[in-house]
Amino acid sequence: MNLDVLKKQFCTYFGNGGEILAFASPGRVNLIGEHTDYNGGFVLPAAITLGTTIIARKRNDNIIRMRATDLDVLVEADLSSIENYRELTWGNYQLGVASELLRTGIKVPGCDLLYHDTTPHGGGLSSSAAIEVASALCMYYLATKHMPDMRDMAVIGQRAENNYVGVNCGIMDQFASALGKKDHAIFLDCKDLSFETVPLSLGSVRIVIANTNKKRSLITSKYNERRAECEEALRNLQTVLPHLTHLGCMTSKEFQSFSGAIKNSTVLRRAHHVIEECERVKQSVLALKKGQLTRFGQLMNESHSSLRDFYEVTGPELDTLAEAAQAQQGCLGSRMTGAGFGGCTVSLVENEAVEEFKKNVGTIYTEKIGYAPTFYVTDAGDGGRML
Repeated sequence: MNLDVLKKQFCTYFGNGGEILAFASPGRVNLIGEHTDYNGGFVLPAAITLGTTIIARKRNDNIIRMRATDLDVLVEADLSSIENYRELTWGNYQLGVASELLRTGIKVPGCDLLYHDTTPHGGGLSSSAAIEVASALCMYYLATKHMPDMRDMAVIGQRAENNYVGVNCGIMDQFASALGKKDHAIFLDCKDLSFETVPLSLGSVRIVIANTNKKRSLITSKYNERRAECEEALRNLQTVLPHLTHLGCMTSKEFQSFSGAIKNSTVLRRAHHVIEECERVKQSVLALKKGQLTRFGQLMNESHSSLRDFYEVTGPELDTLAEAAQAQQGCLGSRMTGAGFGGCTVSLVENEAVEEFKKNVGTIYTEKIGYAPTFYVTDAGDGGRML
């Protein structure tokens, strides 16, 4: 849906007149580096070309009115009582952003907002971060008439999710959504948020995302379980390495020398994944800088195997998608992306093979799992911006 169509739809809902503005922020796909973020390790996400667009107009009162193009619901909120809307089914992420901006001293004005989302919800592609970052950018600009530091908008988005919505997420998703760069990935050190953009020179290769379409009922309990296991691994290792602050700070060589401090075999497997995954991220960055896409694809495959065998967060749906993808002509590599237990895989596929890839992988998955996956073909896109 192009901007002209969206602006006409906005006027249908909210009336004509005034200065109508547009803002956008993308979802993200994590190319490699899974379950390393909360361990102070490395990740390699990229913004994608799916995301959130907001059509906006400032009001002369203290009221925020919001609609979405795919929901027949009008949400109306009073900024003077912003804390009263935490339980909204839709709109709480946006109002959480308003709450956090107000806390920082930004005088968020009343406004009419129309949201158009192309990122699938619940698929692990950070539709929530896209909404948060786009909302933060939009509200900041309406309040100040200036473009913000997008790193600040990433932090506002994370705080909104932590403090208002009540989800204890890290900052990787919002960071990638805010600071993504076309044809680049972001090499992010989650320990201190230092980062560099890495050229993603894909040439004739496309990013193909496959959604399992599985409802992820186990995700919260298993996520908390894995975090606790990693914390136990760190405590064990600190008995022999007292200055170790994060699992992600260890090298593979150090782990080989000191892993005996971890007595529980399950906890040992979790730590093994985290430390080797961080090494794979660093190797991936080197491969991309050298244009070695085949090597990068191999590292993606290794990542999925580790998430399956050592971290145990894949399941039959993700394994079926990844294994079917890896067997296809023209696929350089494939792995689960996101927290696991459903959600999506990400694959690198030669452009000329994409249609056959989708057909074959879709057939294999449907026959084994009993329902079809959904495919999205995308590229690395730009982060949060005014349109």
